Amino acid sequence: MHRLTEQFQQYGRRWPEEKDVSHFIELLDGGEHRFRRESVEAHFTGSAWLVSADNERVLLTHHRKLGRWLQLGGHADGDVDLARVALREAEEESGIVGLSVEPAPFDLDRHRIPARGAEPEHWHYDVRYVVRAGASEAFVVSEESHALAWRPIRQIADDPQSDESLRRMAWKWLQR
Repeated sequence: MHRLTEQFQQYGRRWPEEKDVSHFIELLDGGEHRFRRESVEAHFTGSAWLVSADNERVLLTHHRKLGRWLQLGGHADGDVDLARVALREAEEESGIVGLSVEPAPFDLDRHRIPARGAEPEHWHYDVRYVVRAGASEAFVVSEESHALAWRPIRQIADDPQSDESLRRMAWKWLQR
């Protein structure tokens, strides 16, 4: 977890205007328990900014539970290697083979998840990684999605109707 602390600190230096970085470091102090959804108040999740081979498009999911277009991702389920979590979730949710993941966090997003059934309201500390498609970009829609779609990154950045965190990631991508 020391590696994650260093990565979060580097991220904070790269993006000083993003104020939630200290919350991510504090959550790490809670130990490996914070990588499990049984950490009821708050836990880490891993997501994929899944970029096409031409670097112009990103694969989004129309999330079944949330009913919104978002990046692929999910719970760490005890895995403290969040880059591996992001890669696993991208593979499972897209069915795309030959993906690769960059080791450093691309984006951090702390957001409230509303209560659903027996699950109380809680915080997701979502660590997002760049995941790259290889030769194949053919996807299969999983049970977690209503649909999947490759979307132009420029279009996401310029669309005020896009999810705020998607726009932020699109602008970061365009600055690379």
